[in-house]
Amino acid sequence: MTRGQHANAALTPRHRLKVARLVVEDGWPISEVAARFQVSWPTVKRWVDRYLAGEPMHDRSSRPRTSPNKTPKAVTKRCVSLRMRLREGPVQIAARLGIAPSTVHRILTTACLNRLSDVDRATGEPIRRYEHPHPGSLVHVDVKKLGNIPDGGGWRYVGRLQGERNRSATPDKPKSKWRNPKLGYAFVHTVIDDHSRVAYTEVHDDETAITAVAVLHRAVEWFAQRGVTIERVISDNGSAYRSHLWRDTCEALTITPKYTRPYRPQTNGKVERFHRTMADGWAYARCYTSETERRDALEAWLHQYNHHRPHTACGNQPPFSRLINVSGQYN
Repeated sequence: MTRGQHANAALTPRHRLKVARLVVEDGWPISEVAARFQVSWPTVKRWVDRYLAGEPMHDRSSRPRTSPNKTPKAVTKRCVSLRMRLREGPVQIAARLGIAPSTVHRILTTACLNRLSDVDRATGEPIRRYEHPHPGSLVHVDVKKLGNIPDGGGWRYVGRLQGERNRSATPDKPKSKWRNPKLGYAFVHTVIDDHSRVAYTEVHDDETAITAVAVLHRAVEWFAQRGVTIERVISDNGSAYRSHLWRDTCEALTITPKYTRPYRPQTNGKVERFHRTMADGWAYARCYTSETERRDALEAWLHQYNHHRPHTACGNQPPFSRLINVSGQYN
């Protein structure tokens, strides 16, 4: 089939030219030509008019000359940039740009970025969703380990050479026997509600049982101020959560501790997914000039996540929309 010709065309471009010449140059009646080639009278007339006008015999594009409602190029570029940088979905990007999620999905599909596996990560695992019936029925806890940022910026934004210089020049570094001095790690402790996806997060310098228990105490109080009573808590099998201190603390708070199956992080998938969102939206979202600057930015980002960021699991509403009659819910 000739390029540009639709599948059901009765005449190829070569035969269209022959039809037109029979009428124009040889003087055949249009009705006889139509009967010979078994096409309609208007079809022959169309190609004759094209021939007289000096136009080609190929099919014309159905694309309109102007598209007043076409998405501006600046919005398209911004959409692709947000997808690559923040790895957010169409609902979240649409909320940032003030356009429809379907428009964002169309832009991402055209750019071959509609799947997160095309952007960065590919799991290949089927998604099996579950959700507890009310807030507090189950909360997930976990720790995210992040490398501290040296003064002047880390290697992700300033390059490895400058990043090593900044790391060497940063004061109060932990002592290391290695040639390159280490800056240590930031341990992000997270408690996230299974039903509402409301998250409570703190950053500490360790992941010991004492720290984990202290975070749990403050998280229980924080959720209680918002009308949520924690009934169960699920964690991985880390030493902090398998300790007697964690067990005794849960018993004192009348919370039932639960654990994921070994080597099955999908069981704790909600907090794992939150940490990925947090890494893209806060931890590595921009160039921080120090670890203190990054930690200071966490509270604002967490407020944005809980109160304003649309969440697909919450019907494209922020997580706090699932907590009823909470003071400051819509701030």
